[in-house]
Amino acid sequence: MQPGPHNAITDVPGILVGQVERLDPPYLTGTTVVYAPATAVAGVDVRGGAPGTRETDLLSPVNSNGGVNAIVLTGGSAFGLDTAGSVIRWLEQRGEGVRVGQGEYDVVPIVPTAVIFDLARGGDFTARPEPSWGADAITAATDGPVALGNHGAGAGARARSLKGGVGSASVRLDDGSTVGALVIVNAAGSTVDADGNLYGARLGLGDEFTQLRTPTEPPPAAAPGRNLIPGPPMNTVIAVVATDVPLDKAATTRMAMVAHDGLARALDPIHTLVDGDSIFALSTATDQPRLSVTDPAALAQLESVYAAGARTLSRAIVHAMLNAESVQTPTGIIPSYRDAFPSAFTAIEGSANA
Repeated sequence: MQPGPHNAITDVPGILVGQVERLDPPYLTGTTVVYAPATAVAGVDVRGGAPGTRETDLLSPVNSNGGVNAIVLTGGSAFGLDTAGSVIRWLEQRGEGVRVGQGEYDVVPIVPTAVIFDLARGGDFTARPEPSWGADAITAATDGPVALGNHGAGAGARARSLKGGVGSASVRLDDGSTVGALVIVNAAGSTVDADGNLYGARLGLGDEFTQLRTPTEPPPAAAPGRNLIPGPPMNTVIAVVATDVPLDKAATTRMAMVAHDGLARALDPIHTLVDGDSIFALSTATDQPRLSVTDPAALAQLESVYAAGARTLSRAIVHAMLNAESVQTPTGIIPSYRDAFPSAFTAIEGSANA
């Protein structure tokens, strides 16, 4: 198996991604929108102890909602949830959503949302995503390469003592179907082991990460004042995994559940009480019989898709860390993996989608 052309979630047919961010002081935050113009069957699994979400109950297999129009991943903690409103209005203006009347625009768009905690990362508690950023992000959405690192909701993200960010990856399965993932890495846990190796790099496809070396530098100490507000660190990893394999709602929810294994392989610890780890899953297939977890004939294909989703999410975390850039904050520099461990990149410079 190999990555898709962009090695990103946009390799999944029917998925577009748009992002906006502000990096000028005192801002260090942004918004990412995963857009499904033809809608997608969706599921979600929330395992962190401090989640910030919107419209997740609709995605339960026991509820009647049939699909979603977009997923919003954003900074700003609970304040960032307001960005979903402008996405909803953008979709309404195009007649996209659950039809509730006879008029062209009598629709209710379905836009589940999850947030990370990045408040005051740039120096000002009130410098957070504006409600309009959601519409700006979906307006910019394309099916092309996804900007990684300090973009979108990853602008202010961090992973323990290192700069986090947005990551993405994909894989083409043997049957020609595609699985992709997009993640915002903002974790209380670490992405690196005691030697400075990225946990998820061992899951790379082909030569994806083989040029990385065990670094000789000691891991950076946890920076003081990692948040500018008092109390314990607050974080959250949020992600979307997607496929063009036709899954029903329960099977899609199961994909989100299994994808948490991808977090656990690339982060340690995970699902802490100060994280809000949440994963959405999407199936973009249309007009095809959908696979069900209760169908014995579907189990082999389902297990293949689920395993691919978890592994692809781990790889996306690695890409987030490799593409993140160091940032200066009022409490000091948040170093990128590249700057903290330059000896790990003996031969990687110039590689595609590093």
